[in-house]
Amino acid sequence: MGQENSVRVIAVVLGLVIIATVLLDSFETVVLPRRVQRSFRLTSWFYRNTWTPWARLARHFGSVHRREAFLSYFGPLSLIVLLMFWAAGLILGFALLQYGGGEHVALNNQPVTFGGLLYHSGETFFTLGYGDILPMSAWARSLAVIEAGMGFGFLAIVIGYLPVVYSSFSAREHEISLLDSRAGSPPTATELLKRLGCCPDQSTLDQIFRDWERWAAEVLETHLSYPVLSFFRSQHSNQSWLGALTLMLDVTALVMAGIDGIHREQAQLTFAMARHAAVDLAQVVNARYDPHANDRLPPPDLAHLQSILDASGLHCQKGVEGREQLRHLRSLYEPYLEGLGRNLLIELPGWIRQSEKKDNWQAGPWDRAIQARSLERVPTRCRPDHF
Repeated sequence: MGQENSVRVIAVVLGLVIIATVLLDSFETVVLPRRVQRSFRLTSWFYRNTWTPWARLARHFGSVHRREAFLSYFGPLSLIVLLMFWAAGLILGFALLQYGGGEHVALNNQPVTFGGLLYHSGETFFTLGYGDILPMSAWARSLAVIEAGMGFGFLAIVIGYLPVVYSSFSAREHEISLLDSRAGSPPTATELLKRLGCCPDQSTLDQIFRDWERWAAEVLETHLSYPVLSFFRSQHSNQSWLGALTLMLDVTALVMAGIDGIHREQAQLTFAMARHAAVDLAQVVNARYDPHANDRLPPPDLAHLQSILDASGLHCQKGVEGREQLRHLRSLYEPYLEGLGRNLLIELPGWIRQSEKKDNWQAGPWDRAIQARSLERVPTRCRPDHF
């Protein structure tokens, strides 16, 4: 008898710990709008132990498009599984409480085992109310009422949480899509400056920097409040929120290092906000500094970049002071971006466009058929291949 009482006490204590842990974790994840710094969090443990095998499996895909398609499932799927994980924890916790202090009667006076209490806890949590297992004591009835109310609250969390996450994702992707025609696909700093930096009106570039300053602030706020957004991939495999953040830091760093005719004031503000986002979000995904990371802009590439900008009428500061200023600015953000890219399996964009591929807006699945059909309508003597 004494041993049975000890087991019941342990069950009650364990049930209370599980329920308290799940409720605290769900509050910090869904309601609390700030990053929690604690050695152990249930959600962090969940993502570490689900993302690692998922990413390891993704590395076996030979095609980049297939790998990105596979990785794109993780964010939405993990969100659903996390909600199920919380629900399972609460059901288990209340079953332990019922086992520790409750008194129950099943239909036909059958014995109520712990498996039966798990079933009873589940039907109470989801408010099914079959009535095949009845709580008899005041303790058991109180727990049933509390658990049923908590089940309604959990449903409200699901209804309210998912639309907010997807609304934040949509707002993030809106600005990323605008980069397609302005900086190429994938976007690069050189391409953005080539297309917009030589505009006679400085306000065009400043307005883009201003918009991206606000975008970086919104990404920082939403990804701190809802860390799962870091795992949500963009609609195109050659675009990403991390790539867009990298691009804007690269461009503003170039402007701050010195480009003739382009003022630095707005670039400095955008750089500060984007760098703030990179540093804080690297901590969210537990990124680590790698002192052996490859140099994204070695001296030959820097010389090539400067020659491309020179040809576009943009003259960078080529002296030692300009190179050192750019190197210093890069050291402020590149290690964090590289850590983010490693952990999230996102390839950072280069500084220079590697090939003259079409932008996303220029490509389409029917282009070849349309081009072939248009050639059929041209008289034979006028076709390009006739000459």
